[in-house]
Amino acid sequence: MSQSIKIKNALISVYYKDGLAPLVRLLAAQGVQLFSTGGTEQFIKDLNLPVTAVETLTGYPSILGGRVKTLHPKVFGGILNRRNLSEDKEQIEAYEIPEIDLVIVDLYPFEETVKAGASEAEIIEKIDIGGISLIRAAAKNFNDVVILASNDDYSNLQQQLEAQNGETNLEQRKAYAKKAFHTSSHYDTAIFNYFNNDEPLTVFKQSIKQAQTLRYGENPHQQGVFYGNLDEMFTKLNGKELSYNNLVDVDAAVSLIEEFDEPTFVILKHTNACGVASRTTILEAWNDALACDPVSAFGGVLIANGEIDLATATEINKLFFEVLIAPSYQAEAVELFKTKKNRVILKRNEIDLSKKQFKTLLNGVIEQDKDLIIEGPEQMTSVTEKSATAEELKDLYFANKIVKHTKSNTIVFAKNNTLIASGVGQTSRVDALKQAIVKADAFNFSLKGAVMASDAFFPFPDCVEIAAEAGITAVLQPGGSIKDADSINMANEKEIAMVTTGIRHFKH
Repeated sequence: MSQSIKIKNALISVYYKDGLAPLVRLLAAQGVQLFSTGGTEQFIKDLNLPVTAVETLTGYPSILGGRVKTLHPKVFGGILNRRNLSEDKEQIEAYEIPEIDLVIVDLYPFEETVKAGASEAEIIEKIDIGGISLIRAAAKNFNDVVILASNDDYSNLQQQLEAQNGETNLEQRKAYAKKAFHTSSHYDTAIFNYFNNDEPLTVFKQSIKQAQTLRYGENPHQQGVFYGNLDEMFTKLNGKELSYNNLVDVDAAVSLIEEFDEPTFVILKHTNACGVASRTTILEAWNDALACDPVSAFGGVLIANGEIDLATATEINKLFFEVLIAPSYQAEAVELFKTKKNRVILKRNEIDLSKKQFKTLLNGVIEQDKDLIIEGPEQMTSVTEKSATAEELKDLYFANKIVKHTKSNTIVFAKNNTLIASGVGQTSRVDALKQAIVKADAFNFSLKGAVMASDAFFPFPDCVEIAAEAGITAVLQPGGSIKDADSINMANEKEIAMVTTGIRHFKH
């Protein structure tokens, strides 16, 4: 098995030329014969360096509009021949095939073309054939060949060749091969997922190139990694790196704030809302959201759907919090927040988010559509003798948005576009209700005239009875229990309104 190999011949064919020139100059200076195609060949010529066209090597021109350039035995034989096998050596000598020791190639920008909304014809033309074949061939033969499939590695190889007199060792070549197979597998996954939209095959394929190692996972003894590009979604204006738990809370915050059009502020703790208010200004929304539960708000994640001005920032600055997210900030507000270096201040950017979600479970993965449905007054069916008023319907809609994003079993109380209290993550619905009543009482909120939303149906009438006695005047639930009539009759007995939506919002 070969160890150190000196590069004598290199094939270079790339779509992006950024950062390539210094490496090409070094190769030429070290006496490497350069083979290239099309635009890359011209790029090398423009550097006043000698280069041989692949067409000269193969004896065939680029054909079919450039679809076939490098797919030839004289190219792939040069890459795939095993230097330690006499039979391979005899064959390449017989057919006058040069040993290609280095392949530098990237791939047509398929994902970028899809993202740009190009036509199907344009997208199909960005499915690379020659490049992907060159990558796989060179990576397979890492014993003898170096493969660079990303310009991120140009400077690294340059440093190695300078330090090692134009040679690479087996460990280095294998490391480049690993990266190359990552590139090719990611590319193929993107192509498959593009084709797998209409009448999709039931298979799970995901590939994310970017990764960020976190300080730790949910707890310090667990390792954590975020896969994705946070810089696409947020511009960080201040603070430390987001932790695993921060990211989980930020995801919950973004999902909840998406439900609101009017100026709204949301405060979350462990993915559940502990303060929500919609008002005419973000400052008013902040003050009333904080009043919902100022104890739980300590150390929470905050999100608004409007600009944070200096007046609002001054009020927020009185609270210790982990993360603040908003679409924009006044410059003076940012400067105020920067006085505490660890607080994370994020400006949210507009990007399209996936409509699917998945997680590992047991010995596999489960995937589902995100819960993107929310029922407003038009989808609420009155089932009681007393109908909800227009104001109660508005508050039920508000409460339903929150209950959808709260851990089951859950009960939410709301009044005047404000979260009054909630019972979260309880093993029984009546326990969630009792928890919400205790929370409301703890912060001196009267439930008289407030409304109640439940994420699922009531199996027994006890929740309706207890809620009515606490002052609730209107109730929202999906319905669907074989005992719905019991809860409806209790609502009638207590002379309160009840609506059903037909949609359950469990959140586990």
